[in-house]
Amino acid sequence: MKMMTIASGSSGNCTFVGTDNTSILVDVGVSKKKIEDGLNQIDLTLKDMDGILITHEHIDHVKAVGVISRKYGIPLYATYETCCEIASMPTLGDFDRGLLNPINVDELFGIGDIRVEAHSIWHDAVDPVCYCLYGDGKKVSIATDLGDYDDYIIDALKDSDGLLVEANHDVRMLECGSYPYHLKQRILGKRGHLSNEAGGRLLNSLLNDHVKVSFLGHLSKENNYPDLAYETVKLEITDNPYTNDVRDFNLRVADRDNASDLIVL
Repeated sequence: MKMMTIASGSSGNCTFVGTDNTSILVDVGVSKKKIEDGLNQIDLTLKDMDGILITHEHIDHVKAVGVISRKYGIPLYATYETCCEIASMPTLGDFDRGLLNPINVDELFGIGDIRVEAHSIWHDAVDPVCYCLYGDGKKVSIATDLGDYDDYIIDALKDSDGLLVEANHDVRMLECGSYPYHLKQRILGKRGHLSNEAGGRLLNSLLNDHVKVSFLGHLSKENNYPDLAYETVKLEITDNPYTNDVRDFNLRVADRDNASDLIVL
């Protein structure tokens, strides 16, 4: 099982997960060119993709759905409500809505030799989900855009070999920043985004003795810094039973504009 972040931030998100036989994108919220450039770094192209998983309908997760669908006809997977929202978005242009495949939360389905399971999360979208992907005896979990988490989400994400979890904002930067009050309240609310501290606590609850990489993702451009997210999360993992050294689970911050290296789990 392999994973690579192509882009992760408040302006656009896309992650690659694959095996030797199956290639999947989770969200396509940046330009087709940026996605192609990222895939080219690992000798793949959009033609090689077997499916696209969509977490929710916000534009920073679906921006390239239309152009990719028109050119490549890659199957799209999302919950029924999210499929309906995507189908009705005029900004995506015309594309074959038959490519949209509704899925059910908490039910495994297959794309090639990868099994996928979606789990409900809190966010201000119609039916947002996180994803767990299983292949080659490994598990990759991707959970961003959630304002809070509970035991259900922890149980869904536990035992992962690779993780991408949200560390969206620094609370003090957000509170003192230029955002209007209603937007600050949205971000801080239960259907908003996880702060650095909250993301660190979630990660701390998910650590195990076989995590190979832990990405911090969906950082706000205005209300966070990569080093600040890293150091804040680092402080939150001091009381887990596995390690106090972030090097043991390869903690890193996903870049908003550049692809990571390919992680082989």
